[in-house]
Formats: sequence, structure tokens, C-alpha cells
Amino acid sequence: MSAAPQLRAAILIVSTTAANDPSADASEATLRQVFEAEGGKWDVAEAAIVPDATTRIQRQLKRWSKGAGKVNLIVTTGGTGFAQGDDTPEAVSEILDRPAPGLVHAMLSASLAVTPFAMMSRPVAGVLNETVIITLPGSQGARENLEAVIKTLPHACLKRPAQTLELSTLAESSDWRPKPGYHHKAGAAVQPHHHHPHSHSHGHGHGHGHGGLVRHTKPGSEHLSNDPSLGPSRRQRASPYPMLDVPDALALIEEHTPRPKTVTSAVNTQLVGSILAQDVVARENVPAFRASIVDGYAVVVPSDGNMKGTYPVTAISHAAPGEAKPLKLGEIARITTGAPLPEGATSVIMVEDTVLKSMTDDGSEEREVELLADGVKEDENIREVGSDIKQGTKIMSKGEKISGVGGELGLLAAVGVAEVETYSRPVVGVLSTGDEIVEHDKPGNLRLGEVRDTNRITLLSAVRQWGFEAVDLGIARDKPGTLEQVLRDGFRRVDVIITTGGVSMGELDLLKPTIERALGGTVHFGRRTVKPIFSLPGNPASALVTFHLFVLPSLHHLSGQSPAGVPSVPVTLSHDFPLDKGRPEYHRACVSVGRDGLLSASSTGGQRSSKVGSMKTANALLCMPKGEGPLRTGHVVQALLIAPIQPL
Repeated sequence: MSAAPQLRAAILIVSTTAANDPSADASEATLRQVFEAEGGKWDVAEAAIVPDATTRIQRQLKRWSKGAGKVNLIVTTGGTGFAQGDDTPEAVSEILDRPAPGLVHAMLSASLAVTPFAMMSRPVAGVLNETVIITLPGSQGARENLEAVIKTLPHACLKRPAQTLELSTLAESSDWRPKPGYHHKAGAAVQPHHHHPHSHSHGHGHGHGHGGLVRHTKPGSEHLSNDPSLGPSRRQRASPYPMLDVPDALALIEEHTPRPKTVTSAVNTQLVGSILAQDVVARENVPAFRASIVDGYAVVVPSDGNMKGTYPVTAISHAAPGEAKPLKLGEIARITTGAPLPEGATSVIMVEDTVLKSMTDDGSEEREVELLADGVKEDENIREVGSDIKQGTKIMSKGEKISGVGGELGLLAAVGVAEVETYSRPVVGVLSTGDEIVEHDKPGNLRLGEVRDTNRITLLSAVRQWGFEAVDLGIARDKPGTLEQVLRDGFRRVDVIITTGGVSMGELDLLKPTIERALGGTVHFGRRTVKPIFSLPGNPASALVTFHLFVLPSLHHLSGQSPAGVPSVPVTLSHDFPLDKGRPEYHRACVSVGRDGLLSASSTGGQRSSKVGSMKTANALLCMPKGEGPLRTGHVVQALLIAPIQPL
């Protein structure tokens, strides 16, 4: 029997005093003695001191629990009491993936056997990124607590806790054929042939100079993807998933996307982009009082309507809040636009229909004004209560979107609505997969086989452009356990995950096996769906195109927006377009509006799925049918708009 592997441990001292003077701490040496007493089972590889600051504690714990240098166990000491600044338990609890209450119980029991003051300690234990974390008290209590659990910790560190995660992956298939005139032929949620590694240059039959794939057999009847544990010699030679027409895929996306959740949202600028989940009615009349619509003079109109003559100015009514003096027949009040009418006033004479006759002795105010109006009627130049919006009337409907132009927010503010029911907008995580993928900003030259990660930054940008919060989930390597943990961690942070790469038939294409075999999901539309995964191709152009075709409609369904997906408009081809002989395609194009008001489309160039340059100026996807020859200049096709139209 081989010896058990040595486990790596780290000690974190939480103390502002020790952070300023490390010699003040004796806990590290004490805890090292406990580890050494276990006969070589532990290597205390890391130790550090941080002040009593939540962010500093969390930053150090996260650093030790991820990456190549991660440790199996972290013990903290200090900051677990009731004093001001004892925030270690709160700092740790906020970042744990899973709590471990049994360890806490064991530590408290051991300490209580020594002193009743142990009940004043607030220990926390749990798992972060497969690293076990335990908070210990300071001084002698640290030794007692660690000794209480040290025998069981190797088992805890080597045995990853099981967890059930139900999810669905929306429409993945290694073979795909769209109906003529419908969606993109280079897959996405509906997956085309895609060769891993995630090379950004897979070859599926686009017919654009990079070779068509030849298939001599039909898909088999297997129901699960490759089992990575069986090795490449036992992997399937054909996709187990049937081909889908795109309309069918979109229907299934709508059917299996979780229904939108309703939340109460404050009426402020953060509401922009939200969809109303309920009708909204006016809480108040607009205006709430009889108001003047001009600068002039409020008057009491006599029965004959004759207002010619000179009148004393007895009051002033400004738009600023205040009480206006009641007005009598034969008196007038100067009034500004939007100001409330004084009590008793029945009409307003415009300042243009008056002449100043006299001023006060100091010259600061009007004393008398001559009115030049005859035939005056009541209610002239007056905005009546509720004349714009009456209290109780519906001002916005369920399903309407709050735009950033300001009109909807202004309307809600005007009628006194402070909160509305809206659909919660999903948070979207974006993950790249593959051992060959490196960060896009890696300095220096790439090694043979390395590929810069263009997909992640591209999709994060696209998600945010469409108004959704995007979370960068990084790069997952081609190891089943690693990918599983990244997906599990991702779903604790987001509602939807978008991945690129790892979805073909290669021995390192681990995404579908991980979803099916490790996470209990169902590839090609799960029936127990809680959160969806969209697994897009590794090629940059295909990834971005399929995001707009398949992922965006699901995000719209999740956020209550209708109609879902990108808008479609007819456009005229500005030059000849080559067609694919075997199948319809979605051609990346630039649509612009001419001086005649008509929309025209021009190609962005080569359409290989790996040709990321073809997306640079593209604001549309042209729905092109299959055919032998080119589609000629002047032909009208449908264009799916993925960005604003520009003038010529």
C-alpha cells in the first residue's frame, strides 16, 4: 500500500497588532507544532499575517485556495470573539462554497471541556475551491481547537463533498442543418462539427475555402457523450445527438429556458433596460393643481368677459411651493408658467396682453397693470388638475421596457411611482475551455499550439452591450475534475453560463461528458432545468454569431422581453454574394441606410468561422439560401440586426 500523500497547509494570523509587529505573534509556532505532531502528514507551506480587515482576510484566503500553489487546508487564528473588529467569521463565511458545521461543533465541544468561556468564540469552517478553511481563536484556544479536528482533516481534504446540480445545456448537437432562410449554419447552442483543441479554426462545411467535411455513416443511437475515463480507444466515433433544424432548436430554447423571476425595483437610473412585470397606474394627478401655462396675470373673469382696464397687483404666484393669497374680482396676481392659480382665480391673461402702469415707491414691484383683453372666458391658459394624467389610469403596461432615453423614467417619476415590479435580469458567466488557450494579453510570443483567448472578451462585451451583467469565469483546463468544479462554482455566481470549445468528438472534448456524467445534466435540452449552459464553438466568428442566434433569445426569455432575439429587416444586396451549395448560411455583413432611405448590405469579407476579422464591422447576419451560383446585386434578403444601422 502506498503512503498517503503529504497535504499542504497554510496558517493565517489575523491581527492588526501582529501585522505591525510580527514578533508579537506566538500562534504560528504553536500551530506548526500541532501539524508536526501528526508524523509528516502535513507540510505547512504558507504562513502570513493580515490586519483585522475583511478584504485583506478574504484576499489572502482566495489566493491560497486557487491556482497551482493552492493548499489543502487553511487555518486562521484570531478575530473570532465579540470585540469590535473581530470580523474573521463574517469574512470567511461570505466566501465559503460549503459550510462544515461538524468541524465547528467538534472544536467548540473540545474547548468547552476546558473552559466555559469557549462559548464566547465564534468559529467557522467550510470549503472554498476544494480547500478546507477553519477559523481558530487566538492564544491557547487555537491549539485546543486544531487538536480536536486534526485527525479527521486529511479525510476532509482528500474527499471532495458530493453535490447535486441540476441544469440543462440548451441544444448541443455535433451535426446541424438549418432550414433555408432561417438561422446560422455554423453552430452554437445547436452545435456544428467542431474540432477540439479550442483552436479558433475548426472546419465545418462552410464552403469558403477551408474544406468541407465528408461523413459516410449516420449518427448512432448512443444516448451519452464520451466517457473520458475509458480513454481515446473507447470514445465514440459519431455524435450521439440527432440533428436539429434551427426553428426546432429555438422552440426548445423557449420551452426549456426558466421563466423570468419578478423583483421589486426602485425607480432610478438603474432601472434602464428592465422589463415591467406588472401594469403601472398613476398614483397622482398630473398636474396635481390648476396651473398656469403662460407667464401673465391670474384674474377673476366677470360675467361679461370684459377685462379691459387697470387693476391692482395684489399677489404673486411663482412655480416654487408656497401659498397664494386668495383673489377677488377686480384684483390680479402676477403668475409664472407652471405656478398654481390663487384661490378664486378663473383665468390667466398673457403678459403680452398687458401694460405696466405704475410701480411701488422703491421701484422693485408692479403696483398696477393695464389689461388689454376683452371677451375673456374662464379657464383660458390654465392646465386643469389631471389634464395630463389622471390618478388611477394605466400609464405603462406589463412587458414594456424602460429605455435609457428618459421618457419612461420621467413618466414614472411624474406620477409619484417610487417602485415597480420588474423581471430580474439574468447574470451571465462566460467561460473558455482548453489547455491551449492563454489570456489574450499574454506578453511576448506564443508557444507552438497556444491560442489567445479572443472568445471570452468578445462574448463578455456582447453580453454587456445587450444590457446584461457579465461575469468573467476565466479559462478551464482540459481536466474533468477541473471543469466540473469551475462549472459548479460558476453556477453559484451566475444564472446562465456560456462556454466556448470542448464540445466536439475529441478525447479532450470534456464539456458534454462533464455536464452529463459529473453534474447530472442533460445535453440537448434537459428536463430538470434550473440553470442553462450554452456551449458554443471555439471559433471566434461562430461563437459570436451563435450567441446572437441562440443565447440572446434565451436571455430575453429569462428577462421577460418580447419579442426575443435580434430584429429582422429586409435589405438589398449591394454586390453579388456567393452561396454555399450544400446548405443555407448566415453571412456577416454591414447594413447601411442610403440617402434614398433604403437599406443595403455589403459583405465583411471571408466567412470562415475562424475569421474573426469578418465580425469587425458586421452589424447584421444575412439569411442566405443554399444555391449553385451567386445571389446577384439588388436581390432582397432578410437581415438579422446585431448592431445599429449606420448611414452611408
